[in-house]
This record gives sequence, structure tokens and C-alpha cells, in this order.
Amino acid sequence: MSTRFVPRVLAALLVCLAVLVTGCSSASGGDAEASAPAWAHGMDTVQADRLPAEARGTLRLIADGGPFPYAKDGSVFGNFEGELPKQRRGHYREYTVRTPGERDRGARRIVTGSGGETYYTDDHYASFKAVLR
Repeated sequence: MSTRFVPRVLAALLVCLAVLVTGCSSASGGDAEASAPAWAHGMDTVQADRLPAEARGTLRLIADGGPFPYAKDGSVFGNFEGELPKQRRGHYREYTVRTPGERDRGARRIVTGSGGETYYTDDHYASFKAVLR
């Protein structure tokens, strides 16, 4: 092996390692927090197109102003669990996300804020993800 060959191989390996490390950190969602709006910082996030089909349908209904399938859709969400940022009463509204096989409203909801925030829960308000669009 020539003495010039070793530094070239080492340099190539270092470049590959740098590309691999950079690619892995962005693929794991490391940039999602940095690109998230201020209201979503510190929360788990989900892209709207990664939500279940029923949740995407609920988002379309919200954007269209209804009609909504449940009487409680659009009602004030009190945030009594304290999982969302503290806001004045009336800031948040909740909407049902249909759950296949459920006879009642189920556990899934979209909650919107009057500042344009959107959150998704699939465990009846025990936890939320900020929905990024």
C-alpha cells in the first residue's frame, strides 16, 4: 500500500461517517423540533399527513366549517388535564376523530386553538401531539 493511498482512504471513510451521522440525526426527527412553530416546542409532533385517515378527515371538516357528525364537535375544550399550554377558557375547541369499531365517540380527538394550534390525542386527553402542516 502506498503512503498516499492511506490518507485518501481515511479521508473517504471520514466523509462517509460524517454523511452517515448527519443523515441519521435528521431521519430520526431531530429537525422537527427546530422547524416546529413556537406553540409546539417541547411537545411530541406529528405531520398531518401521518395522522390516521379519520383524523385527516376531521381536519378537512374543521377547515370546511363542518358539518360535524357529533353534537359536541366544536365545543370548548377545558384542558382540565393540563396537557396543553395554559390558555384562557374558550381558547381551545375539540372535535371527534372517528374510531372504527367504536359505537360512541371513542378516545381520539383533534383540539384546535384560536391561535392556529392543532393537537391530536388518541388516548382521551392523556397525551397530545402537536400537528404540523
